[in-house]
Amino acid sequence: MADLLKNMFNPKSLNEIAAAIRSVYPAFQAEEFVRSTMDETWDDLELKARVRKINISLGTYLPADYREALAVLDQVIADCPSGLFGILFPDFVEVYGQDEENWDLSIAALERYTTYSSSEFAVRPFIIHHEERMMAQMYAWSKHENEHVRRLASEGCRPQLPWGQALNKYKKDPTPILPILEQLKADPSPYVRKSVANNLNDISKTHPELVIKLAKDWYGKNEYTDWIVKHGCRTLLKKGNRDVMAMFGYHDVDSIEVEDFCLAPSAVSIGEDIVFSFYISAKEAAKVRLEYGIDYVKANGRRNRKIFQISEILLDDNEKKFYEKKHSFADLSTRRHYPGTHSLTLIVNGVERCGQDFELVM
Repeated sequence: MADLLKNMFNPKSLNEIAAAIRSVYPAFQAEEFVRSTMDETWDDLELKARVRKINISLGTYLPADYREALAVLDQVIADCPSGLFGILFPDFVEVYGQDEENWDLSIAALERYTTYSSSEFAVRPFIIHHEERMMAQMYAWSKHENEHVRRLASEGCRPQLPWGQALNKYKKDPTPILPILEQLKADPSPYVRKSVANNLNDISKTHPELVIKLAKDWYGKNEYTDWIVKHGCRTLLKKGNRDVMAMFGYHDVDSIEVEDFCLAPSAVSIGEDIVFSFYISAKEAAKVRLEYGIDYVKANGRRNRKIFQISEILLDDNEKKFYEKKHSFADLSTRRHYPGTHSLTLIVNGVERCGQDFELVM
């Protein structure tokens, strides 16, 4: 995905940024900026490296005074594309604004810029180098009226933020994060709630018992919080954690039967689909979570399982349902397939019920 997204920073977009800056700062050397940015290293740079390269160049051609440089960017950002493109501006703060004398300017800029994109990556070195002070700021942001700023409070301190600088201390001890999550656990914004859930899910990978305790304390009191808890426990659900399964009503599978499991073909080419089907029934009314796992062959020949959800259903007494599911083995930007013996396993309420090996061929 990053390989595709990096191309949003291209000659056209850089020239547009340069023109926008020159319109508010006439001394800006637009052509030199683009030329120095897109040098012989440019094509090999990934998304975040391109963002950093742009900001290194901006530091050369914007005013040397940090306050004046921010004033220029403040006039430009509103006319730039929103979304991921906007991480360019918080990154400028990360590069040039971490010193003590610019602290207040930088915090205010990160707060402004996150409303256009997200400052989630840029806040992380501030947390690493000024933990107590920055986490106090993150907590203050968790009470902000703007949902983008409240989301930053959670997203910025995720222990395992994708593409983000690692917060190794919080992988070992995530307790400093908890007051922020507590503040946001019933936030009215889905955007914020998703971040809180993702933060919980990160924590569950290293501290499952802590998340299970939080989940039990929070669950059943507020519909917004319940969604956060369910989504935040998704890794624990995929692992079949019995405490979490029981909390969400996925009890023992003794009364649930799987019949006539079938998978075809027994050999499938990369780029094609495999199809599996089965019947599921319950002797007694039951809440059922259906998943399947694919044991993929990796480049080194080892296998690694990926879990996919089929559905969550309520089965009445003696009710029987038929499922047929297709799974694609087309290569993606996020997953490359390798030939070899794979397995597909049907999982019911966290328990493996049946499965079959098959060959993936070129």
